[in-house]
Amino acid sequence: MDPRLSEALREYERRTPRSAQLWEHARIWTPLGVHSNYRYVEPYPFYVRRGEGVQLWDVDDNGYLDFNMGFGGLASGHAHPKIVEALTAQLHDGTLYGYEWHRTPEVSERICRRYGMDQVRFSSTGLEATHHAVRIARAVTGHRNVIKFEGSYHGSHDTLLVGVKPRAEVAGPADRPHSVPAGPGVLPEIAQRTRVAPFNDLESTRAIARELAGDVAAILVEPIAMNMGFILPEPGFLPGLRELADELGALLLFDEIKTGAKYPHGGAGRMQVRPDLMLLGKSIACGAPLSAIAARKGLLDQVGPRKIAHAGTFNSNPLSMACCLATLDHVLTDDRLAHATRLNERLSKGYAEIFRDAHVTAHVASDGPSGTVFFSDHPVRDWRSFLTVDGERSMLYYYLCLNQGLIPSGTGPDEQWTISVVHSDADVDRHLEILGGVASRLAGAPVVGEIEESV
Repeated sequence: MDPRLSEALREYERRTPRSAQLWEHARIWTPLGVHSNYRYVEPYPFYVRRGEGVQLWDVDDNGYLDFNMGFGGLASGHAHPKIVEALTAQLHDGTLYGYEWHRTPEVSERICRRYGMDQVRFSSTGLEATHHAVRIARAVTGHRNVIKFEGSYHGSHDTLLVGVKPRAEVAGPADRPHSVPAGPGVLPEIAQRTRVAPFNDLESTRAIARELAGDVAAILVEPIAMNMGFILPEPGFLPGLRELADELGALLLFDEIKTGAKYPHGGAGRMQVRPDLMLLGKSIACGAPLSAIAARKGLLDQVGPRKIAHAGTFNSNPLSMACCLATLDHVLTDDRLAHATRLNERLSKGYAEIFRDAHVTAHVASDGPSGTVFFSDHPVRDWRSFLTVDGERSMLYYYLCLNQGLIPSGTGPDEQWTISVVHSDADVDRHLEILGGVASRLAGAPVVGEIEESV
């Protein structure tokens, strides 16, 4: 381990003794002491006590300026007054009915109009949205296979836990990636129905798809890849997938769990490509569990009893619906998203200048309100080039900032920062001030290491 990282971890331990105690208790009852593998970090996770605005406080009373924002799930910031108001009002009227809330049709119409789709079905999590969407695609097309892109994560269910973050020695050829299960319990025969293609390589994707001889139900893609850092699609890639899906009689699915709330009309609007199914989640309800399958006309007509299954007691629950309305009215507005985008441009420019002056080898990728820093000597365009990112340097960056009271991004080289609508210029200034103070300790040649799977 880099001695600088060892030193940063010792400082982290010095600052978080109460979290260490909680972790010792938690791991007795829970694997790793957390309820999502992504929350575990070495030597132990820190435990949060509360959040407000752009700040988090842990159980040791350390305050953090938060640029992770719930892994992109809080465009509103923490405890946004309008979200709190909506939740409080709804709590007095009940939290679960087992029947439809009277304002759910209004939410459905607003989601469809905002994202240019025709019908919608709500669930609670992104996992549910992608899981149901694959079933819908197979039922509508009569085809069996799904194409996804290497390195991308679409929720922890068996069909899509394939080719998520494969090690180089098992990943296969770059232009024909293997359908590698992400871990034990995913049956090989299920994994083989999910074909993996290289992101940003349209020709290889076409070749893989055509090998399946008209038996492709869906092509599933994040319009901006956000589970291997932050990778924009190259010109022609998404339009080419649209054409390929039409050629194959397949559905084009956009996983917009992260991107859907980062642009006024989602990643589809940003990239000007319309999918058949758009899968939304995270910030569309800013802190409440909500996901949506938004579809073009006719595709959801087969959903119903003794037809395509889609059910759930907590689907369209009134708390999530109320949060969604407050989010659409007061958070995901054009002017507020433009404000976050402007701040991100400042932050990204500041990163590039600070790293240049400190002789740090890195590349910054950003768009809208999000971005990431790749500690690599060349830009990242797909999973194979992501494998050259210096993962240890990424964690050093994270802990050096964390120890100064800044959560600079999501944890690890495969995550990104999110600027909420309540971040300010002063917050960006403070972020860059802390970064400037630690940048000299990040200099040096990149070290290539394996990116660990953690789903």
